[in-house]
Amino acid sequence: MVWLVSLPVQAAQYIPEPPGPLLSAGVGVWALGLFFEAVGDYQLARYETAPADQDRIMDRGLWAWTRHPNYFGDFLARWGLFLIASASWQTAAMSLISPVVMSPLLTKGSGKRLLAAHMVRRPGCAARTSGFFPMPPRGAR
Repeated sequence: MVWLVSLPVQAAQYIPEPPGPLLSAGVGVWALGLFFEAVGDYQLARYETAPADQDRIMDRGLWAWTRHPNYFGDFLARWGLFLIASASWQTAAMSLISPVVMSPLLTKGSGKRLLAAHMVRRPGCAARTSGFFPMPPRGAR
């Protein structure tokens, strides 16, 4: 799995062309993904240390916009690395398998699906918050 996930990074080292617009786009998408992962994890860690919040579902900050900001961030990071590696058709073809495999794993497999059973206990959060892609929260808290 580590080999599969790292394919875009491995492929990018063999790009013969100078950096182009795909590099900039890829770095931007990757950086946004890193932001969602880091900020989402930070917000959740702070939330879990508050005694008043022990039995509630996190629905503040990025968590108000998506129930899985860290998985969404990982999703973006994978596609950003693919864009970085896509400067040539050879490296794009070599690395496409990584985000194509990881995307369903994050959205339907090991990521989001494992937390869905926990969220069922708090249906109000599911009604207000997007399941994966960030969207403005619906209704009042």
